[in-house]
Order: sequence, then C-alpha cells, then structure tokens
Amino acid sequence: MKAVVFHAIGDIRIDDVPEPVIEQPKDAIVRLTASAICGTDLHFVRGTFSGMKKGQILGHEGVGVVEAVGSEVRDIKVGQRVIIPSTIGCGECQFCKKGFFAQCDVANPLGKRAGTAFYGGPEGGGGYKGLQAEKARCAWADVNLVPILDVISDDQAILMSDILPTAWFGADLAEIEDGDHVLVFGCGPVGLLTIASAKLMGGRVIAVDRLSDRLAKARALGAETINFDEVDVPDAVLKLTNADGARRVIDAVGVDAQHAHAGPSEPGLLGKAKELVEQYAIEPAARKFASVFQAGDNPSQVLDWAVECVAKAGTIAIIGVYPPTDRVFPIGMAMNKNVTLRMGNANHRRYYDVLLDHVASGRLDPVAILSQTEPMTGAIDAYKAFDERQPGWLKVELEPTS
Repeated sequence: MKAVVFHAIGDIRIDDVPEPVIEQPKDAIVRLTASAICGTDLHFVRGTFSGMKKGQILGHEGVGVVEAVGSEVRDIKVGQRVIIPSTIGCGECQFCKKGFFAQCDVANPLGKRAGTAFYGGPEGGGGYKGLQAEKARCAWADVNLVPILDVISDDQAILMSDILPTAWFGADLAEIEDGDHVLVFGCGPVGLLTIASAKLMGGRVIAVDRLSDRLAKARALGAETINFDEVDVPDAVLKLTNADGARRVIDAVGVDAQHAHAGPSEPGLLGKAKELVEQYAIEPAARKFASVFQAGDNPSQVLDWAVECVAKAGTIAIIGVYPPTDRVFPIGMAMNKNVTLRMGNANHRRYYDVLLDHVASGRLDPVAILSQTEPMTGAIDAYKAFDERQPGWLKVELEPTS
C-alpha cells in the first residue's frame, strides 16, 4: 500500500509499504478514507521534535471503514465508519478510567512512565505506524475507534480525529467562565477551533497571529485579532482587557513559534542570536536555515507572551507541542502572578460524546477551517505548501488511493 514515510529530517516520501495485519486480539484494521496533515507532523519533519526513525509512517489523523477485527473485539464491527483518535489508551488502567487516555499506563510499550502513545510519531510515542496510509492497525479497537453518526460527513469526521478534540481540550484546560477574556495564540487549524470552542463556552476571544488570511478566519469566528507584526502584543492585550490582561490564555502554537518579522516586537541582532542559541539547545538538528521545512525562529515566544499577557490569578493552557528537551519557561514571572498552568496531550477519547453532539447539531462545524483536499499521491507538495503557510493552505485532508 502507499503511505507517507519519514526518511530523515527534511526528507519525506510516498513509499510502498506492507499492509498492516492483526497483531493482538483487541486490534482492528481500518481502511482509511481520509487522513490529514497536522502541524505536529511538521515538528517531526523540521526536526524540532526528535526521535523519529527512518521508515515510520507519518500521520495521526484518520477516518475509515473497519476491514477486520481481532478475536477479542466486541463492540466495533466490520463495515463500520469510524474516527481514529490520535492518542491511544487501553481503557482499563488507572488513568484511562479517570479519562486521562493520553497518559495510559499500558499503551506505550516503553512502560508506565513513557508518556503518551500516538500514531505516526517518534519511538518515544510508542512507535505506532501512522495514518497517512491506505490502511492502519488500531490497538484496543473497542476503546480507540469511534463510530461515526450518519449525519456527520468524512470531512467533518477527519477534523474530529485530532484537532477538534485538542482544541476543546485546550479550552477545557483553560477553565473558561462566561464573559472571560480568552487569549488564543495561533490561528492555525487548532487555534481556530480553539476560538470556536472558547466562544461556545462563553469566552470573549482575542486571537494573535501574523498571517492575514488566518486572522480573517479568526474574525469570522467572532474573535478580536492582534497582528504581532504590527503591534506590541502585551500592550495590545492590555488595551483590550481594561489593563487586566486575559484571564484565560491558550497556547496553540508550540515550539515552532515565530518572532515578529516587522513592527515594534521584531527582535534585533542580539535578540535573534539569543533565539538561535535557545533553539540549538532544544533540538540541535532542527532545520534552522532551510528553504523548506524550516524550524520556527523563537521557540519560547508564545510562552513569554502568555505569561506577560495573562491576568493575575489567571490560567494558561498549553496545547501547542513542545519536545521533552525544551526546558525554557519564565517561571519566576508566572509565580509572581499566581498563575495556574495546565497543559498536555489531548485525552481525545474523553470528549467524543459532547463533540459528536455539537457537530451533529450544528453548534460546531469544523469543516469551516478545511481548506484543501489532496490525493495521497500529492502529499509531499501539500506538506510543503502547508509548511510555508501559503494563503489558502490552512488544513489539508489527504484522500488515500485505495
């Protein structure tokens, strides 16, 4: 079968790979009808999150039809349309039972302390083959496959595999109360769905980015916007919040953050040199000067702004991805403001009951941010366009060729 395969940092290809097979009695094989490209995939390709092995199939978003099930699968049936949540849980350990599926004790073969297991990532994430392929093996099928309601399309469902649950998770972590100012950093796919989630929870949203098409999308969702190439972000936030700062702040960017390229926040030569040293300390192999798949230039930009912009006794929720090697955070300033920090990888499976209801009823429609649909054979060009943040390339769905 065809799949998008990681060969080295900056080198991904469409390869022929063996089809997956049932390995454990609780497995299922899913024939994928849709996959997608995520910003997290770009972290691996840019080298800002290390540990990827040559030959790994990329991708952690998938929708498809169940083709086979193991002998101990009871609820999932052959022929069902299903969403494949990005993170993997066993459903039975102490953390899964409390809804912390992303911290399952069992799913990661590296052991209880290894952290989140997910598709298409580095060895530290369990080494599960990814979903940018024609077929996939899904472990603990009864737990990790979500039957799709007939009223929900594949285009809606693929955005429920990762980015909508992650966005909802971020808004949930932020503890939004009705009327709160909610500051969302990043107007990419997760950021935009975070805006939609925060609005549904009663927040007054302020969104920060530097790309005009993404800021326009944020305004269409009801957010006030700040272009950090034009104004000083902390000053702008204070003006919009009666000098209090935002009570809830959500980082939907992560390690590939960019500094301002113009305006009052653009760093000078010393500032850029400091950023380069910091980036090298986090991931020495990251592509810092490449023409494509280039790492962001200021890994701690959003963390710094988040702590500056949050109100006293406010909450910062971090859903943007940072590698375990990143140890830079303005802890002193955060402590001095009595800030609550909440963060982590989304517990996708925890949120499907509420999200399926919101999407089926029309209260949330994630398709509003789907901008491109490409065949699997065009995935490499799609990766490049998404990486370069070309206008109109906001969220890319991939259609397998099977």
